[in-house]
Amino acid sequence: MIIAVTGTPGVGKTTVSKLLSEKLGYEYVSVKDFAFERGIGEMVGEELEIDVDELAEAMSREFHGRDVVIDGHLSHFVPADVVIVLRANPKLVVGRLMERGYSREKLAENVEAELVDVILVEALEENENVLEIDTTGKTPGEVVEEISELLERGIKRRFGIVDWSGVYDEVLPYLRLGSGRM
Repeated sequence: MIIAVTGTPGVGKTTVSKLLSEKLGYEYVSVKDFAFERGIGEMVGEELEIDVDELAEAMSREFHGRDVVIDGHLSHFVPADVVIVLRANPKLVVGRLMERGYSREKLAENVEAELVDVILVEALEENENVLEIDTTGKTPGEVVEEISELLERGIKRRFGIVDWSGVYDEVLPYLRLGSGRM
């Protein structure tokens, strides 16, 4: 089984993916590492710009018939049996990305993406089986238990459980159209 764990930067993908792969006894794969090691994409500044079609094809060949958890904000473009879209309150995302030293532009881009469901929409366009998980206020272990329980129950499609419209005013200063206050 191929499980893709995706979401906006700062929602907990890597931590949850590693714990989930351990719990299930699956191989853990980072999209970024996989692409870098195979020369998929090109470096633009400090970021690896990944060709998603090439990535999907290479990962499909490599992991066909294997049990893997694929971690990365582009993993929903890879053929998977189920895509887990992790979500987190945009205020949480702001704090985590600031701690990581994201530029104002990258912070705004990612907070806006989380606020308006960009990854979820892309995942639903690309995949039949999508599980949306709100990580806000939960430990990584609790998130893994929730995912495991849904998978054990055979639930492969659940979305529409998150609505960040209520925090829009609170994250407005961090958005590109915001007042510039920080």
